[in-house]
Amino acid sequence: MSRNPAWRCDLNKWWTVLAALFLSQPAQAAGDPALAKAVLMKSIAFRTEEGAGQVPGLAAYYAAILRQAGFAAGDIEITPMGETATLAATIRGSDPTLKPLLMIGHMDVVTANPADWQGDPFTPIEENGYIFGRGAEDNKYDVAMMVATMAGLKRADWRPGRSVILLLSGDEETHMATTRALAAKYKDAELLLNGDGGGGLLDEGGKAVLYQLQAGEKTYADFAIGFTDPGGHSSAPTSGNPIYRMARVIDRIAAYRFAPMRNELTRASFLLSADRIGGEVGAAMRSYAKSGDRKAADLLSEYPEFIGQVRTTCVATMAQAGHALNALPQSATLSVNCRIFPGVAIETVKAELERAIADPSASITLRDSPIGSDASPLRLDVLKAVTAAVAARYPAIPIIPTMSAGATDSLYFRALGVPCYGVSSLFQRGEDGFAHGLDERVPVSGIAAALDQWERVVKALAG
Repeated sequence: MSRNPAWRCDLNKWWTVLAALFLSQPAQAAGDPALAKAVLMKSIAFRTEEGAGQVPGLAAYYAAILRQAGFAAGDIEITPMGETATLAATIRGSDPTLKPLLMIGHMDVVTANPADWQGDPFTPIEENGYIFGRGAEDNKYDVAMMVATMAGLKRADWRPGRSVILLLSGDEETHMATTRALAAKYKDAELLLNGDGGGGLLDEGGKAVLYQLQAGEKTYADFAIGFTDPGGHSSAPTSGNPIYRMARVIDRIAAYRFAPMRNELTRASFLLSADRIGGEVGAAMRSYAKSGDRKAADLLSEYPEFIGQVRTTCVATMAQAGHALNALPQSATLSVNCRIFPGVAIETVKAELERAIADPSASITLRDSPIGSDASPLRLDVLKAVTAAVAARYPAIPIIPTMSAGATDSLYFRALGVPCYGVSSLFQRGEDGFAHGLDERVPVSGIAAALDQWERVVKALAG
């Protein structure tokens, strides 16, 4: 529960006052919109999906852009890691006693099948005001904005109080080994700004509706639930059939709901969203935020876009079973993906999942080595900086703290105690969100304002 009484007042009034305080600041972006657009287009052309081996090449391209802007060779570091790599670029601060401000994004993308797309997903196309290509939204748009911002600040000979370090990971979409390495190396930081979280929403007509500041995310964990049996001939069925047992467990998982939970972040988000949403959903948001009403939580859980904000979720995602058409199966394996509420231990969810499936003969194994982290505090300096930057772009829209149901690079930094905030500069319509999907795209028109937003936030927090 928040100890700050400001969060118990009228939150909409709070954000309006903050916006008014900074609205009069003039545009100041040192970043070049033409460069940012060119960097984005070129970035998409690198096939940085797992196995393609092109992340190091993209890192080298970014390094070349930064060197052209005046970065010394010693202030840019590319670290190969297998087929992928990380990049770190530093603008050194004047006060070595201050902890650095980190910015982060990821260079890799999810796999795209060219046969499914209207064109080659790795050949960027500008059409009807959009740039199309795999990774355009996730996460090369904001990576390009950050690279262009750093280049512009360097050209302007900006001297911050604390060092500003741009970090780019290389396998965020898969194993996050590069993320873990970066978090371990840069854990002594003041805070981290993540371009792969938060962002703005436009309505169908292109009018800005709200901005989301991501300050927490759920823990990602995959479990394998296994079933075995001696098997036999298909003409002599037995009661131990692993496929039948797996089917019963699937039904139990589908029907099971974890207890609803709240934190400072979700309470603020629901209170700020309630009036905008309206109706019974808005009323449920307000009721749950204020009192934790179970009926309100259950109503919100009926909506896919809200259930992840209310409770831990576990869902069956894959199944493998059997070995021959004319034989009883000897094994079956069900993959279950859980998104765990911040602050809840993975082992606690595993134990609850065991009770929910109610099959002592089944084995439950945790895949890989996931970690959990709690939400970041709603720091006033971050709120003021983001509010000012967004207000200069779109006056009077609400800034809504959010918790992501997915996982980003912030996960490993939060786990090491670094406050992390998703502050993407991308504003887009809901119907244009195609991250991980076909014909992924981003609007071209927002690039100049995105650069201004990044620069304002960075300058405000770096001093």
